[in-house]
Amino acid sequence: MDDLFAADDSGQTERREHAPLADRLRPQTLPEVVGQDHLTGPDGAIGRMVRVGQLSSMILWGPPGTGKTTIAQLLADAVGMHYKAISAVFSGVADLKKAFAEADQMAKTGKKTLLFVDEIHRFNRAQQDGFLPFVERGVVTLVGATTENPSFELNAALLSRAQVLVLHRLGPDALSTLLDRAETEYGQKLPLTDTARDALVASADGDGRFLLNQAETLYNSDIGQPLEPGQMAALLHRRVPVYDKDREGHYNLISALHKSMRGSDPQASLYYLARMLVAGEEPLYVLRRIVRFASEDIGLADPQALVQCLAAKDAYEFLGSPEGELAIAQACLYCATAAKSNAAYKAQKSAWKSARQTGSLMPPMNIVNAPTKMMKELGYGKGYAYDHDAEGGYSGAHYWPDDMAPEQFYTPTDRGFERKIAERIAYWDKLKSGREG
Repeated sequence: MDDLFAADDSGQTERREHAPLADRLRPQTLPEVVGQDHLTGPDGAIGRMVRVGQLSSMILWGPPGTGKTTIAQLLADAVGMHYKAISAVFSGVADLKKAFAEADQMAKTGKKTLLFVDEIHRFNRAQQDGFLPFVERGVVTLVGATTENPSFELNAALLSRAQVLVLHRLGPDALSTLLDRAETEYGQKLPLTDTARDALVASADGDGRFLLNQAETLYNSDIGQPLEPGQMAALLHRRVPVYDKDREGHYNLISALHKSMRGSDPQASLYYLARMLVAGEEPLYVLRRIVRFASEDIGLADPQALVQCLAAKDAYEFLGSPEGELAIAQACLYCATAAKSNAAYKAQKSAWKSARQTGSLMPPMNIVNAPTKMMKELGYGKGYAYDHDAEGGYSGAHYWPDDMAPEQFYTPTDRGFERKIAERIAYWDKLKSGREG
């Protein structure tokens, strides 16, 4: 189960002496759920549903260990519904048919069924469609739980029939409350100094189940004096960052990296770079995105940015990890601190659009080649002005197709090297204007 507190199909909350700590501390009522007051509080979506005793189908979307399964089970208890739980990881079509048949039987007795589907995003599209008739007929009230963005992972038809409720990662106060409950359960303080306790909370990264599992390990270890942070870290295994390379977290982090560099924040840029690499992202994938950034968001404001990024690619391919990752960090910091301009990016977009619209126009005759005598007789290349022979090395000749007015795609900014480019273009415009006059 992807939750802080598992529950069996009967919905019973009996405590088992030898059950894991997280199971023993499972909330008995919705107000006991920590960190989700925006949903379970009196003014929250769930709080309002419970108050009127009517539940609508919903998708609970949030990180691991934030209370999704617990909330579903407590919802059923709060409104007097039959609770049936299945997991998409272990269930197939036969299990779904059995669950719907059970719900039909319960309906005949006058009792509605809350069908909780853990990891609902793991069902394929056809299986998700299978829920629709039973939800529409009211056979079940569907409560799905997912750690993935429902917009990407769930059918639009299913989403249109369910309310998406977002659960937050647990903050320090909520996690500290869980540790308080653990200390009450064991009747003694955690064998940690205050600093180590804060470090334990931070290491949970918003996952309450992970935090309680760590606390249980500490209680079950033979610890004399309270541990300092370093001693605690040596005893407890490190939490592996939650990161799926083909899921939303992957795209969220690469977006955060890109926007932090664009915003000229080297500290945040380096942080998101570290988040991805520490979590096991392919370094060359990140570097490809930084290379793209060098052209898209820096361009000619600092032409060295692209050179730095390509040098980082060569360095990483030569050194590998972990030594080569320093070159990636260097490229990231260079881009974050470089002058920014998207003028080249905008110019490329505009030029490509114009080319698609005017792609059949012939260049003016004066700038096309005349490799044969016949082509010369037809006027190919006639009147071409060789710029190196012109005053100032600039002829100011006309280069656009005869049936097309000149367009301006590239407008340099006044930032970085583009300031000098702008001065150069202005100088050429002045020369051209003078000669035309």
